[in-house]
Amino acid sequence: MSNKQKTENENSKDKIYYVLSFIAVLIIAILFTFPLYWIITGAFKTGKEINAAAPVWFPTEWVVDNFSRLMGKRTAPILGWELGNITIGAATIPGALRWLLNTVFMCVASMLLTCITSAMAGYVLAKKRFFGRATLFTLVVCAMALPKQVILIPLLREMNALHLADTAWAVIFPVVGWPFGVFLLKQFAEGIPTEMMEACRIDGANEWRTFTDVIFPMIKPGVGACAIFTFISAWNDYFMQLIMLTSSEKLSIAVGIATMQGESSTDYGLLMAGAALASVPIIIVFLIFQKYFTKGITMGAVKG
Repeated sequence: MSNKQKTENENSKDKIYYVLSFIAVLIIAILFTFPLYWIITGAFKTGKEINAAAPVWFPTEWVVDNFSRLMGKRTAPILGWELGNITIGAATIPGALRWLLNTVFMCVASMLLTCITSAMAGYVLAKKRFFGRATLFTLVVCAMALPKQVILIPLLREMNALHLADTAWAVIFPVVGWPFGVFLLKQFAEGIPTEMMEACRIDGANEWRTFTDVIFPMIKPGVGACAIFTFISAWNDYFMQLIMLTSSEKLSIAVGIATMQGESSTDYGLLMAGAALASVPIIIVFLIFQKYFTKGITMGAVKG
């Protein structure tokens, strides 16, 4: 067989592999995006189309009645401060928007605090030598395998003792110090040359200046990946939100929408409108941090 024929055979194999890979990726993409498509289109369907025996793949009539009922179902103050038995708040808004604001605040605060603490802890575990370092890192790894449901009761008792129950902080603080975030950023900090820190010490930089000006910029892709993981985890942590939050105006969007379900029937249009509204912030956060997320995963894969 000549070299030309071999080259043609290799090119044909590459084309076949490319086509098969494209088809496989396309199928996976459709499977992953179809639930989002079904929720968004369902939010604009009529009740008859949603409950039809045969699936209606695309709305024949686009309506906003589901969103109108979602916004008009309940109301809540934009902000609320409790002073004794008096609640001080601004103008009222639809309850769904207040729940959305609550969830965004809880998730953003959890993301920021977790990224800061995980970056500092990962740096210390990776580059500092102290007694008990290996034991401490072993505890972090073991904590990754511990289901959160196991410690929910102790966490609830702790929040009650700190008088933080039924507040956003009861959902935020248990997330801070996420073991996976510490583990992830420790792996990134391991790749930083020790000579750079020695050079900083020679130049007279203290530990905080070294961390903020040298270490943190180098692990920024890992921080971006940690930010997305933390935000998604906090957003989807329905069980924690259900246990910690009880007041109607302090609920998260997921728990709030769940309270709108009837005992004898389920308004799927209302639920889909709420789910569509809840999906907007998570999509925005992913688009913002997508570059860091992709770079962080790629760097972790290359390092391994």
